[in-house]
Amino acid sequence: VQLQASGGGLAQAGESLRLSCVASGSISSINGMEWHRQAPGKQRELVATISSGGSTNYADSVKGRFTISRDNAQNTVYLQMNGLKPEDTAVYYCAADYLIYRDTVVAGRAWGQGTQVTVSS
Repeated sequence: VQLQASGGGLAQAGESLRLSCVASGSISSINGMEWHRQAPGKQRELVATISSGGSTNYADSVKGRFTISRDNAQNTVYLQMNGLKPEDTAVYYCAADYLIYRDTVVAGRAWGQGTQVTVSS
């Protein structure tokens, strides 16, 4: 199972970016999907989560500015980031909790490779 993240780049404060993350491999189903970020010198933090049914949660620092969504048919999760701030600068990682049905059920978590978001003031 692999996750491929894209959509990062440079933005000025107040602008928007949209991140995408596609899951591929022998996946039977995906439960929760998440976006995390890690700024230089800081620990990785959870940004947003979305359940298979579409329920969402956000870190306080991004509420009202970021929106997580998903396309279950495409095994894709998105992060729409509006009103970007310099403190949003970080490497953004996607994660997915998946199930693979074989002789038994295999459960796991996959991580994307990270995509850099840099916001200038």
